[in-house]
Amino acid sequence: MNDGSTGGASATIAARAYAVWVEDRPGVLNRVTSLFRRRGFNIESLSVGRARAPGVSRMTIVVLCDANTSRRLVEQLSRLVNVLRCDELTGTPSIRHELAMFKVSAAPEERTQVIQLATATGARIVDVALESVVVEATASPGRIDGLAEVLRPYGILEQVRTGLVSMARSAASVMTEPAPRQLPRRVTSAAEPDDGTGSV
Repeated sequence: MNDGSTGGASATIAARAYAVWVEDRPGVLNRVTSLFRRRGFNIESLSVGRARAPGVSRMTIVVLCDANTSRRLVEQLSRLVNVLRCDELTGTPSIRHELAMFKVSAAPEERTQVIQLATATGARIVDVALESVVVEATASPGRIDGLAEVLRPYGILEQVRTGLVSMARSAASVMTEPAPRQLPRRVTSAAEPDDGTGSV
């Protein structure tokens, strides 16, 4: 995507993370991802979960782009229907973790080595079978990549990663979560008494 930038720091392509609060409604995920699709961006990772406020979900989206394009993405995301708030987390001191599980080939004579290796890297064993073990880790993407590298010689049979989740550090940087928008109640006429069950 050509954003019209002329170079310098603003043109540096980097992985940028966004926290996007949305209303819990059908079609919202498709609406958000379609914005990136229409502009030719590949989403590096996307994770969604319930926020603190009822009826609100929080997405963490990671995309490769430059600073100028990132500012426009925040503006465009913020204008989408059902999007309550969008913040870029890239320049904010934050904790960035993802969950990963690796099913590793581990014959009985190698199992002790794999278990010791997982323990040494801060991971844990969550399942042991006759010919394999499942290693689980919660850490930064870089540490997850490092764990994958040391497990690869034993043979990774299957792996799954959740994608990045991020939270700003310190009480001073805590962002107040938005509440869902309150839709107006349908106005009833005198001939149509309101029984408390009117649609919104």
